Amino acid sequence: MIFHGKSLSVELTEDGIAELVFDAQGSVNKFDQVTVKELGEAVSAINQNADIKGVLVRSAKSTFIVGADITEFLGVFAYPEEQILEWVAKSSQVFNAVEDIAVPTITAINGFALGGGCEMALATDMRVADTSAKIGLPEVKLGLMPGFGGTVRLPRLIGADNALEWMTTGRDRNGQKALKEGAVDAVVAPEHLHQAAREMLIDAIAVKFDWQGARAQKKAPLMLNANETIMSFSTAAAMVGAKAGKHYPAPHKMVETVQKASSLDREGALKLENEGFVALAKTDACKAQVGIFLADQIVKSKGKKVAKQATKEVAQHAVLGAGIMGGGIAYQGAVNGTPTVMKDIAQPALELGLSEAAKILGKGMKRGKVTPDLMASTLNNIVPTLDMSAIENADLIIEAVVENPKVKAMVLKEVEDTVADDAIITSNTSTISINQLAESLDKPERFCGMHFFNPVHRMPLVEIIRGEKTSDETIAAVVAATLKMRKTPIVVNDCPGFLVNRVLFPYFAGFSQMVLDGADFVAIDKVMEKVFGWPMGPAYLLDVVGMDTADHASGVMAAGIPERMQKLDNDPVTLLFGDKRLGQKNGKGFYEYSKDKRGRPVKTPSEDAYALMQPHVADRKDFNAEETIARLMIPMANESIRCLEEGIVASPVEADMALLYGLGFPPFRGGIFRYIDTMGLANFVALADKYAELGPIYQISDGVREMASQNKSYFA
Repeated sequence: MIFHGKSLSVELTEDGIAELVFDAQGSVNKFDQVTVKELGEAVSAINQNADIKGVLVRSAKSTFIVGADITEFLGVFAYPEEQILEWVAKSSQVFNAVEDIAVPTITAINGFALGGGCEMALATDMRVADTSAKIGLPEVKLGLMPGFGGTVRLPRLIGADNALEWMTTGRDRNGQKALKEGAVDAVVAPEHLHQAAREMLIDAIAVKFDWQGARAQKKAPLMLNANETIMSFSTAAAMVGAKAGKHYPAPHKMVETVQKASSLDREGALKLENEGFVALAKTDACKAQVGIFLADQIVKSKGKKVAKQATKEVAQHAVLGAGIMGGGIAYQGAVNGTPTVMKDIAQPALELGLSEAAKILGKGMKRGKVTPDLMASTLNNIVPTLDMSAIENADLIIEAVVENPKVKAMVLKEVEDTVADDAIITSNTSTISINQLAESLDKPERFCGMHFFNPVHRMPLVEIIRGEKTSDETIAAVVAATLKMRKTPIVVNDCPGFLVNRVLFPYFAGFSQMVLDGADFVAIDKVMEKVFGWPMGPAYLLDVVGMDTADHASGVMAAGIPERMQKLDNDPVTLLFGDKRLGQKNGKGFYEYSKDKRGRPVKTPSEDAYALMQPHVADRKDFNAEETIARLMIPMANESIRCLEEGIVASPVEADMALLYGLGFPPFRGGIFRYIDTMGLANFVALADKYAELGPIYQISDGVREMASQNKSYFA
């Protein structure tokens, strides 16, 4: 044994090949500070051994290296810039040392080689992947850029344009695609990986492969002429500008760094990479995106722990109420292997539900994500029926009928009388109290809410709503079933609107009041999309939700929380609903919806909507971006804080992920509580106080005022 550490070891075989094997104590290999230090020590040991003819880098686990240890990031990034620069520069020098080993080197890649794992492979002279490999540099998803030489080596290996596409999108490649682009030298079956790597290394030792030339290419400036330079970097900058926009600095910094480094050797290019990494590490976007990654791990871990407590196995679903929503829910279970009965009272609704599932699968086939076998098995897993007795063997029933408490109560009681005593019954209600619905059941302990978001196949969140009498066993079984459906479950307690809709409707109320005060809804949408970063502004979102649904839900919220959520007089949403302007459902709402000559959807501000609202709104007034954001986001933030203080949601982490996955909260802001923390609680309190006279939704709780006075934060 040449070297043995906690995360890796080096052993010399009889033929002079040193095998550097990553085998961390946890379930996966990752680059934490200890592992980077040990890698440096291992390289020193290799360099001191004259018997070594070549080095083979591999993993003893089922996957190579998943990347850096992100749990260390927020702590490290809190350091002063000089200290972060020292850390990343010192770490990247370890990868340089790997590249500078005096004998040929090769990496055998199995499974994931992401981030630092990919950079480790790039540091060796050759790379062979097996067919399970996923190779990439996903740092952009954390608001970062590669920091261990990725921006230096990958462009010199596969070209600047290809490398920038890898890095600015963060998408990984399988072995064959990586081979085609030149990132690896061979792809083999998993059982042949080790032997193939050894044979390639032996050829390099015998100088049958110009490993020194390959190494020199990675250390030299990029060989681009003037036209190639303009084309590569102009195209990349335009692509990043169009897709990432101004809120995500990481992809812009990557393009800038690779361009400036194109005429430099390894040392000069790496210095620019280190500096760019540090600059990004200090941005709010990076802090938010790293926070999202860690929050996602926390939420998933919590879900798995709850699911392990499940005593009820869910082998069959039943969805009551077909149509688009019911069809989407049925699809989600069926595509993940659970037979699903889809029951409705009308044949057209069943046909619509089946066509929704088929449409989702058809789009997946066009993109190459769905095989014919998967399409067939999924559709075969959905059994449409008009007969209530067909659900009698279902283990989990998801009621998704019309959002009417009397109708739902009647359906739920009929379900309880039909299914087995231990079957779990849930409601996909978006606003109606679970405690209220539970009153219709003889066994409310086996009942809870299971709130999906539309479109079901795209939205990751399922809100699981615990009623006063819901048992822990029921929650555990529903969480387990949700995970099997490949959704993210977040358990909340019952209240009007639960979590997501409860915090959304004060945001809508802030919007409606601004319109009544003379703001142009188009201008509001533009600010909330382009400046704040929402995927849709509030007027557009209301059109998507539907004015009938929004008006009904706001009535439920007003009845449930009258002290803050009374409906506004002449609310624009109610005016539009009363005029049968339902939004996208019938092609007219705040906007008019049509198609252009190519069949692409087009939305235009509706003159009829302006005319309808005109008698009820103040004279047109321009509001700046800061005031627009404040008037919409303070109500959402306040209600989120109240949900946390009342125990509706268990933690700021879960609230942030719920809004991210359920509403599309801008990822670069990290979630509603990360947004408040970034602003600073004292600043948030001062801003809210500035608008307090607008009404109760702008008035902060005593709890947050106390936190601000003590200089506390939600993510201390």
